[in-house]
Amino acid sequence: MRELLAEFVAEQETLDRVVAALSAEAWDRPSPAAGWSLRDCVVHLAEVDAAAVRTIAEGRFPGLSGQADGGPRTRAMVDAQGKSAAQVLDWWRQARARLVALAAPLDAKARLPWAGPPMSARSFITARLMEYWSHGLDIHDVAGVTPLDTDRLRHVAHLGYVTRAFAYRNRDLPPPETPLYVELTAPSGAVWTWGPPEAAERITGPAGDFCRVVTQRIHPLDTMLRTEGVAAAEYLHIAQAFAGPPGAGRPPRSAER
Repeated sequence: MRELLAEFVAEQETLDRVVAALSAEAWDRPSPAAGWSLRDCVVHLAEVDAAAVRTIAEGRFPGLSGQADGGPRTRAMVDAQGKSAAQVLDWWRQARARLVALAAPLDAKARLPWAGPPMSARSFITARLMEYWSHGLDIHDVAGVTPLDTDRLRHVAHLGYVTRAFAYRNRDLPPPETPLYVELTAPSGAVWTWGPPEAAERITGPAGDFCRVVTQRIHPLDTMLRTEGVAAAEYLHIAQAFAGPPGAGRPPRSAER
């Protein structure tokens, strides 16, 4: 947990440096997340961190604010329109600092309630790191800053592998029974692997590409990922490492031209 929390904080601070440097006008620019502005992305991180704080402190999932008027934005995002960028930034910083402080003494295997089934404390923080990185990609895009991939992506890649069955069930599809082997090249050049090496279904390529696919920040056709087997190729098109209903993902760049 100590190592994981240190990497979580590093991910937070990386994103904070980008956000803190923005003009007030930039906060309301549209992000690649449909219907969300950059402000909405930061509010989402703050709201979920605040809910995570209450989950640990109270031993129950308090819920989130829900969608506003049936659209893509939440009530928290709508309410935050009346706050200055500085106020939202302060809320976000306080919420995430409180989350790290409360998570620090937890046993990695302690079970925590959440929106779905209870999660281990380690998985709980790993999921928060994944959200920071994935929403951070959208924030970097709005800010016009190129994100720098790091080996912290191994946490995101792990979630992308272990949520394979969830991605199918989430779409009311039966999970494949064939094992999957994933071999990724880390930003540092290290090689990360999951699954049996002898598996016929295989995904190989850059870790950054795999992580962007499983967080639905890029279409598989726009990556350097390679697949062997029908099930491996199919998985890349439905992968979803985050909770919630099936996401629409991003269209291939060819469709944007």
